[in-house]
Amino acid sequence: MYRESPFIIAEMSGNHNGSLYRALEIVEAAAKTGVDALKLQTYTADTMTLDIGEREFVIDNPDSLWADESLYRLYEKAYTPWEWHKPIYDRCKELGITCFSTPFDFTAVDFLEELDNPIYKIASFENNDLQLLERVAKTGKSLIMSTGLTTLESLTLAVDTLKNAGCEDLTLLKCTSSYPSTVENSNLLTMQDMKERFNCKVGLSDHTMGIGAAVASVALGGTVIEKHFTLSRAEGGVDAVFSIEPAEMKQLVQEVKNASLALGEIDYNINEQEEPSLCFKRSLYFVKDMQAGEVITEESIRSIRPGFGLEPKYYKSIIGKKLIKDVRYGEPTSVETIEGLK
Repeated sequence: MYRESPFIIAEMSGNHNGSLYRALEIVEAAAKTGVDALKLQTYTADTMTLDIGEREFVIDNPDSLWADESLYRLYEKAYTPWEWHKPIYDRCKELGITCFSTPFDFTAVDFLEELDNPIYKIASFENNDLQLLERVAKTGKSLIMSTGLTTLESLTLAVDTLKNAGCEDLTLLKCTSSYPSTVENSNLLTMQDMKERFNCKVGLSDHTMGIGAAVASVALGGTVIEKHFTLSRAEGGVDAVFSIEPAEMKQLVQEVKNASLALGEIDYNINEQEEPSLCFKRSLYFVKDMQAGEVITEESIRSIRPGFGLEPKYYKSIIGKKLIKDVRYGEPTSVETIEGLK
């Protein structure tokens, strides 16, 4: 039986660039790539931070994509207006993909419950907000949580909080919270440890460029893959630089499916597709003309392709035995030609 392919999520984030029309275009483009779901983020600038344009409320990392931007203005630019949610959810439903969101405070959870949001996602930067975790867990919905910016101690506290609040269906996503992140910092092996340690499903929230890390995560038991998605990086947007375009997402979907199929199951048998090639395995052949009664020596036979003679495992058993009948160069060995074989 083939393994079920991972659940692939296209993350819209702020790539709508402030346009509902573009947001719906992203929905349609995502559906065409074959993804399973589209994810939004539900917040306002006021629910995320304070409207202060100085001190720690300004991003002072010169290497950041958002260097010198105030947090408030960034979230004003990136947020998805709440009145857009229903038309986006409705369009996803029409196109046969799941729509769900990441809430960032209690008001967002209440709003999403009114939309009958089917899955909740906790972002890496919020996975230490234990009150928010409890509120989301109490909805009884499936829950996905990114694990960026966490130590083992803080992640254990977060998972315990979710489970104690009633979460029964949890998926933890390995996540490196840098934008973009590098492949060498992905540390995908952590997924296997999380799966065993926390007894839950695992996956990847991938901020690397390209699709290699996402495909590799399948082999480590990943059941969910999340990738930021845009119509065009060239057209810009708050997350465009580390988002993938429709053609890339389509390739990711196909390669993830291929990876899932390739994993298959533990199987030491020769399958039907292999059977025609059996005849090309090595076997024992006579490499000289010989007459009945002659003794077979090491110079008489060789292990070669194709596979119509006796298997090479009989080599030592054959040496020293006599021929029952004449053989010629290039004839396969067989029980009918050698004395004492059964």
